[in-house]
Amino acid sequence: MDRLATKVALISGGARGMGAAHARAIVAEGGRVVIGDVRDEEGEHLARELGPTALYAHLDVTSAEAWEAAVALAEREFGSLSALVNNAGITNFGAIGKYSEQDWETVLRINLTGCFLGITAALPALKRATPSSIVNISSTAGLQGSAELHGYTAAKWGVRGLTKSVAMEVGVDGVRVNSVHPGVVHTPMISGYDVSALGGGALGRGAEPEEISALVVYLVSDESSFVTGAEFVIDGGMTAGTPAFGPVKDHQDTRPNR
Repeated sequence: MDRLATKVALISGGARGMGAAHARAIVAEGGRVVIGDVRDEEGEHLARELGPTALYAHLDVTSAEAWEAAVALAEREFGSLSALVNNAGITNFGAIGKYSEQDWETVLRINLTGCFLGITAALPALKRATPSSIVNISSTAGLQGSAELHGYTAAKWGVRGLTKSVAMEVGVDGVRVNSVHPGVVHTPMISGYDVSALGGGALGRGAEPEEISALVVYLVSDESSFVTGAEFVIDGGMTAGTPAFGPVKDHQDTRPNR
């Protein structure tokens, strides 16, 4: 219950889905959270649910000014900011050649530039509150390609690279930076999409948000004090290998002669 008793975390995209699960998990371990999102009603409801250890901030991750205001709120109300969880993200699909420049720019602006702006705004506060941690939520799409998911894939590879470059720069200041790479997670973001083609990995299923939050708690905590610049794959075995084609009925080679 006190693993995060000294921690104050700012979570982008924190009003629902994985972000809300991260907020609940951090508070359950004794931490305090600022829930950042553009979904004001849901964010305020979650803050009320969590009580005095949570605050809500309207946060458009594409706005440097909004990031600065959220960081200032954390320091003013909770005294410090010791963790940043860059969780906000969107997805869109489209075959190459039909996928528009606007689609591309929109997803990169939120998923990658938003992460950069959050780090830029939070870093001074994180350095004042060391030991501190940045957790960037990437994806298995940041490890491998995915057809018709071009902007999302490019952004998540970018988050992975940004994680490593920032980690190399700020480690000596007591700030650790790591990326988390979930597979399919049952959240509102994927509702309405057919993700069956992605498969269920070795475990044959997608994840619940709370399963990802357990890893986020570890990375926010001082238990991960020697962990930085790393990528944590939490995908149920999706990237472990190719699924079996099924049992072999007999050993006869039925391929046509060539």
